[in-house]
Order: sequence, then C-alpha cells, then structure tokens
Amino acid sequence: MTDWGGSTSSATSGGGRRRPAARGQTRAARQPLERPAPLRQAVYDVIAEMIINRELRPGEHLVENELAAQLGVSRQPVREALQRLQSEGWVDLRPALGAFVHVPTEEEADQLLATRTLLETESARLAAKHATPEHVERLHELQAAGEKALSDNDQSGLVAANAALHAYIVGMSGNKVLAELIAMVDRRVRWYYAPIAQSRGREAWDEHAALIEVIAARNSRRAAELMRKHTERTRESYHQRRKEAAERDALA
Repeated sequence: MTDWGGSTSSATSGGGRRRPAARGQTRAARQPLERPAPLRQAVYDVIAEMIINRELRPGEHLVENELAAQLGVSRQPVREALQRLQSEGWVDLRPALGAFVHVPTEEEADQLLATRTLLETESARLAAKHATPEHVERLHELQAAGEKALSDNDQSGLVAANAALHAYIVGMSGNKVLAELIAMVDRRVRWYYAPIAQSRGREAWDEHAALIEVIAARNSRRAAELMRKHTERTRESYHQRRKEAAERDALA
C-alpha cells in the first residue's frame, strides 16, 4: 500500500550506484533521471508515459517507494507527480488505500475519441491545403517508420509512429489553436490506442498511406473525409476490443 507520509528516501548511493531494489519490486530499475529539468516535472512525464505504454496498467496499485527506487529519485517528487496525475485523471487516489492507475470508462474514451475525430479531420483538411513537397517527403518517412514497427511486431513503436505521423499532419495545418487543442488530448489518445495498435495494424497503415496520397494531391475535401473515416475506425476498434474483453471476463 502506498505510504503518503513519513520521510523521503533515495534509491541511489554514493558514486551513482543504486541500492538494491525495494522489497516486492518487479520491474528493472531505470536510468536515473536527468537533473537539469525540474525533477517533479521529469517524474510526472515518465510516470505518465509508463501509464500510456501500459507498463503501469489500468487499475494497478502505485507504490511510492517502488516507483522512487525504479526512477532513482526520492519519494517526494513521486508523491507530487501522483497528485498531479490524479488531478488530470490519470491516477485515482483512494483514502487509506493509496494510488491506482485510473481505469477509463467507455464513456470517457468515446468522448475523447469523438473529439479527436473532429479536430483531426480539420487538421487533415488544412494540411492538404498547405502541403509542400518537403511535407510529403516527411510524411512518407513517418509512414516508413510505422511500416517497420508493424513488420517488427513492435507495439510501442507502432504507438509512437502513429502519434508522430498524426502530429506532423497537425503541424502542417498551420493552425496553432488547433494544434494546442489536439496536444491536450494527444497523450490520452495514445493511452487508448496502445491496446489496439496491433489489431488495427495493417488496416491503419494502409489508411495512412491513402491519406498521404490525397494530402500530396492537395485534395482538402478528400483528406478530411479519409481522416474522419480513419479516426472513426480507431474509435470503433477500441469499443470492439472492450466488448470482447467484457465477454471473455464473463466466461471466465
């Protein structure tokens, strides 16, 4: 159980060597975090990424001293990061029980993915309008990275490649307000996308390839249409996976 009180402790000792892992720790220790950035921000970013990549799974109990040992920091920045993650909906703090990774509801996911569809449809329309040969070349490079992750069966690579391609299209739009709005939901979209990255697999990257072609042709209307269909299919896949998981649980 997470201890919210008591003194802080460090997971490192003199000379940069780590002390033995905390009792009950199951994950390998990570490289100690770089210190120039505010430590609490760095810890927040790493834990958020661990949640997104399912290294920390929905419903998992988060133990301060284990996370501190894993990240090579004291418990104080971990405590501060968990409190911020709770305020942003990534973590649930339960009195007398501690911190747990939030389990998203189907309604939460649907609302976010529907919002993503609206925002990214417009970003694709504008991207096609502003596309240059250099933009298109970069899109093909990002597509190739996704294809490689797909052939390597690399789930984390697929999630990262998917996010990078979509982010580049947003950047091409030239609309800073739109980019800021999409950035607000990007991390959570990656969290929802991770479990279906491989099941969407070939279909998703074929859709990307078709989208790149219409962006290269500067066909704004068609680019918006393809992006809307692409993001809606992701939304449908997410709900289908949840349905299948619920059916398996019912039979277990």
